Amino acid sequence: MKTIISSVLFLFITTGIFASNLPRNQKANPFLGKWGLQIEGGGVGWLYVNEDQGFLDAELLWIGGSVLPVSHVYLANENTLVVTRTNQSKKTDHRTHTITHTLRIEKNGDELKGTMSGPRRDSEYIANFTGKRMPEMPAKPDLSKVKYGKPIALFNGKDLSGWVLMNPKQKNGFKVEDGILVNNPVQPENGKHISYGNIRTSEEFNDFNLKLEVNVPKGNNSGVYLRGIYEIQVVDSYGKPLDSHNMGALYSRIQPSQAAEKPAGEWQSMDITLVDRHVTVVLNGKTIIDNQPAWGPTGGAMSADVLAPGPIYLQGDHGNVSYKNIVLTPVHK
Repeated sequence: MKTIISSVLFLFITTGIFASNLPRNQKANPFLGKWGLQIEGGGVGWLYVNEDQGFLDAELLWIGGSVLPVSHVYLANENTLVVTRTNQSKKTDHRTHTITHTLRIEKNGDELKGTMSGPRRDSEYIANFTGKRMPEMPAKPDLSKVKYGKPIALFNGKDLSGWVLMNPKQKNGFKVEDGILVNNPVQPENGKHISYGNIRTSEEFNDFNLKLEVNVPKGNNSGVYLRGIYEIQVVDSYGKPLDSHNMGALYSRIQPSQAAEKPAGEWQSMDITLVDRHVTVVLNGKTIIDNQPAWGPTGGAMSADVLAPGPIYLQGDHGNVSYKNIVLTPVHK
């Protein structure tokens, strides 16, 4: 009898311990869902907190780069979420450090407030940010029923009328040559590195269709931002395996369904439609993204407000690229 009681007691205790280590019930976790982050001093982020096979997980975008899985995420208490992300820093041939940045986030209603901290070379990096829950994704639009207004030529083939440098402290590498908008961010062979900037339309737009032609020399990279939020990748990716960072992709979010890019140095056509936060991309006459939801901003976004109108902006800080025949046709609702 003693043995049976002891066994039952042991089972009860160990079961209790195991249960206390189980992930919290999804309904009890107020951080679950998708959040747009606005970072103090400039920059946009995105956080997706979710349950993966019963355990807490998350994906993070921080200012630039890709949306990536975090290293760890946990609830410090019912109102505080802790998220860590790591990267490797090679110090010498024999030593690599793991660099950890930590987000400590508090929730108030449907808003977040937090800090990211981590090491710099000689100090600590600390950034404050706020966040709002992303609005629900609309149903997939029926593009056959979309009504359009009058086409707008965004580039006149003569000068940069209608375009402005996003950061006036940076150098503008864009100029017009023979009716073509050319970006050539040349760096001096000797001397201080030049910081080149992106350009944007003065006008802002809601939903639209955007058509353009682009020429990407070998090894070069740029991007076309829709409403200043979603980057359609422009890059020399001819012959590479399908990837969410290839030509025509919604950067790091939607991988093209097929490879449609041309070899470097050839003119390529892009036909991009953004309606109800759903993206369609036709590259060189082939549909590579077919009315797919854009779940949040991409790296380099100007804003986390996915419902607000915004400009078209062209990435100018990456490499040599040329554009022509840029025409936007707004959607009438």
